[in-house]
Amino acid sequence: MFKKGTKLFSIVNGKCPKCQEGNFFKYGFTFNPSKITKLHDNCSHCNLKYMIEPSFFYGAMYINYGITVGISVAVFVIAKLGFELDLLQSFLMVLAALIVLAPINLRLARILWINMFVNFKEETEIEKLKE
Repeated sequence: MFKKGTKLFSIVNGKCPKCQEGNFFKYGFTFNPSKITKLHDNCSHCNLKYMIEPSFFYGAMYINYGITVGISVAVFVIAKLGFELDLLQSFLMVLAALIVLAPINLRLARILWINMFVNFKEETEIEKLKE
């Protein structure tokens, strides 16, 4: 569905934004808090350093905040208007959704953040850079 060379390919598949071959995260999807956001230091294929500068991924917190607000508003509106729950029940639904989706949000925020700064380079371009 998403072609290699697009930002969406890297984001959906969790691949290196530069070569889209190497894995970005060390572990597959997990609810283990110590493994959710663990990254490889470098891409196994093109050797891109993922931590571009110290504290690079602090900016991903802003993206995570935006995703969290969007989910909260959507779940609240669906719970309140769609299921006609009272205020406390709607709040509990929002809380449950945020807890369940936290691993996805954290990973999505990091991969979105790095894709904002690193562009895809064709294999031939990567080979030229290595020389």
